[in-house]
Amino acid sequence: MKCPHCQVDSDRVTDSRASQDGACTRRRRECLNCGFRYTTYERIEGAGPKIIKKDGTREPFDRMKIKRGLEKACWKRRISDEQLEAVVAAVENDLEARFEPEVASREVGELVMQQLRKLDQVAYVRFASVYRQFEDVHDFVHELKPMLAEERKKHGE
Repeated sequence: MKCPHCQVDSDRVTDSRASQDGACTRRRRECLNCGFRYTTYERIEGAGPKIIKKDGTREPFDRMKIKRGLEKACWKRRISDEQLEAVVAAVENDLEARFEPEVASREVGELVMQQLRKLDQVAYVRFASVYRQFEDVHDFVHELKPMLAEERKKHGE
């Protein structure tokens, strides 16, 4: 493992533990060259399903694409990297539990939105606006109506 600070391939593991969802191992490392400390995540690489994109092409499942989309949706929100990893892991686990060789990208997006809606409503709307290609403010209102109705029920209005 190369140090992200000095790029030297010499480190030691100072702590190692399973993640909360059990999908990966979290390791704290220390560079033996510069002393920089950093965290890595290790997971078993599986075959995973192929994702069928809107244009009909197929590509291997890529958890980093989901993570990048989540990072954009959660920009300047109080959401930790661990929370984002948990969302990605939940989506990945759901897909693996299906045992399907191919999954439509639409389904993957819906799984991400389900998880994100539980985590942060603003990030959810940001993600939905890009994923569902909102054209105007009416699309936002249409997406927000069910969320507002749920909030009213919660607060007894």
